[in-house]
Amino acid sequence: MRMPLIAGNWKMNGSLELVEQFGRAFAETGLPPSVEVALIPPAPFLAATQAALAGTPVALGAQTLNPEPSGAHTGEVSAAMLGEFDVRYVLVGHSERRSMYHEDDAAVLARVKAALASGLVPVLCVGETLEQREAGQTEAVVLGQVEAVLDALDGKQRARLVIAYEPVWAIGTGRTATPQQAQEVHAAIRARLGEYDSELAAKLRLLYGGSMKADNAADLLAEPDIDGGLIGGASLKTNEFLAICQSAG
Repeated sequence: MRMPLIAGNWKMNGSLELVEQFGRAFAETGLPPSVEVALIPPAPFLAATQAALAGTPVALGAQTLNPEPSGAHTGEVSAAMLGEFDVRYVLVGHSERRSMYHEDDAAVLARVKAALASGLVPVLCVGETLEQREAGQTEAVVLGQVEAVLDALDGKQRARLVIAYEPVWAIGTGRTATPQQAQEVHAAIRARLGEYDSELAAKLRLLYGGSMKADNAADLLAEPDIDGGLIGGASLKTNEFLAICQSAG
C-alpha cells in the first residue's frame, strides 16, 4: 500500500562532478519500479541535478526553504524558487536545522505550510537526542514534534506529508538504532496518526533517517512501519546508495 521512498540527503557535501556521476549511475542502473527514489543536493546544485536526473524516475528534493515568498532574506531560498527546478520534496525540521539554526516548532510549521502552499511535499523530520532517549523521553519528544505540525493542518494537508524519524544520536555518528528500536518509534508515530485519521495512518509514509547503510538497510526496511530511508553519508556513494534502493525493492 505504501511505496517505499529512499531519499539521499547530501547535506553540505558534493560537487558538480558527483552530480554527473549520479546522473550516469541512475541512467545505467535500473531502479526497482516499486521504489521511489529522491536526491536532495545542496541548493547550488539544483539546476545541475535537475538536468542530470532528466529521463530517470528519480525525484529532486531540497534541504530547506524559507517560509516567506520573497524579500530581504539574504542567502535564503523560497518555495517558489524550488519549484522552478521541479523540486518535489523538501526537508523541514531536520535536526541540524533545529539545533544549529534554532528552528523551533513554530518555524518548522511555517516552513511546512509554505511548502504545501507551493505544491511541494514536506519531509517532516523528527527525533530525540541521546540525553532525551536515556531519560525515557523519546516518545514524548518525537510525538510532540509531530503534533506541533499536524495539529495545525487540515486532513488534506496532513495526507501530503512524509515523516522521517531521525534519532539525533544516530546521525553521522555511525551508531544506528536497531531495527526494533526504530520500529518502536515508527509504530508510535503511526498510532498517533491513527488518532487523527485511520486512513492517514494507513497511507502516510514514515522514513528512518539514522545512519542507514547498504549493510543494514534490508533489516530496517523489513520492519512493518518503516517505509523507506532518509540517507545521509551513504547517499554520497553511488554504489552504496543504489544498493539501499535495491534493498527497498
